[in-house]
Parts: sequence; structure tokens; C-alpha cells
Amino acid sequence: MIHLHINLVESVMNKECLSGEQIAVVIPCYKVLTHIESVIAGFGTEVWRIYVVDDKCPEGSGDYVKKACVDPRVVVLYNEVNLGVGGAVMAGYKRAIADGASIIVKVDGDGQMDPSLVSVFAAPILRGEADYTKGNRFFDLEELRAMPGLRVFGNAVLSFMTKFSSGYWDLFDPTNGYTAIHADVARHLPFNKISNRYFFETDIL
Repeated sequence: MIHLHINLVESVMNKECLSGEQIAVVIPCYKVLTHIESVIAGFGTEVWRIYVVDDKCPEGSGDYVKKACVDPRVVVLYNEVNLGVGGAVMAGYKRAIADGASIIVKVDGDGQMDPSLVSVFAAPILRGEADYTKGNRFFDLEELRAMPGLRVFGNAVLSFMTKFSSGYWDLFDPTNGYTAIHADVARHLPFNKISNRYFFETDIL
């Protein structure tokens, strides 16, 4: 597994080497109606398919995307009940695997993750350097300074707990939600044992 630092020059180079790969994006949707359209619009041509998972969203995110979005790569999935972000992502994983994706990238629908960086997360997997990649919010000092102190403290505590439980002490930001996984690895995940809520990423580790 690789914990990624964001490099924009590398991002451009990676997009070129991803040509022809089946890169899928999974977006869990719950109360993100005001952001979801711009998130989808931000994905480049390296993305093969975009799975929008409506997790019984009270705003009707799935129906909105179906009506407003004309991107042919978009597939809208619906959970019959609200499962939580973990359950929504796993639903997207399963569909992406069934459709033949090679790499699955998870991006939140609230606009806080840059969709143009998909290639940064996917490239190390395609090069055989990792099976799973995660972002690192603490690499950018300016962004870190902009975060409220309480949030930084909370992230630090959760990160320590995750490192302790997973054994991945070299991860700077293990709770980061911007991730990519090789489909061959994802298909062997114990889906029935992974949390449906926010700790699902710790379960994957």
C-alpha cells in the first residue's frame, strides 16, 4: 500500500499512462446535492465509469443526477435503505467489479476531494507498486493550517487509533477517504465483515 503525496506534475504524466485502462470511480451520495454535479464534471477522460451511489438520500441525489447529468460514463445505483458511507462504497465496489473495472477509486460527493487527481491514485497500482493507495491531507502545510484546531486534534487521535489497530504505523493519514484499490484485491474483501459506517476504511486496512 502507498500513502500518497499529491504532485500535480506527476498527475499530468499519470493521465497519459492510464489511457485505455478501466478506471472506475465510486461516489457515495448522502446530502451532497449541491456538490455532486461539479464533482462529476471534474473527472478527466482517464475515468472509464462513474458510479453514483444514492444511499437513500433524502435529497434524491440519484434521481437528480439521472436528470441533470448527460455524461454517458455515469451509472446511478440506489440503496433501498440508508446503509452509511461504507455500505454505499461497498455497493459501488461490487458493481464496478461486476462490470470489469481494473481499478476502483473512491471519491466523496461533497466537493472536498479534487476529482482531477484520480490518476495520481491509480498510477502506482497500475505500475505494480501498490494494491491500495490513500491520500494525505497533512502533506500540504497550508491546508493543514487552514483546518480548525479541534479537527486536526480529532484526526490525529483517530489516526493513532487506526495505526494501532491496523499495524500500518508508516501511514500519515490512515483515515483519509480518497482511496484507490485494485479490483482483484477488492473482489476478495470480506464485504459482510466491513463496517457500513465511517470505520469501513479501517476495516479495509
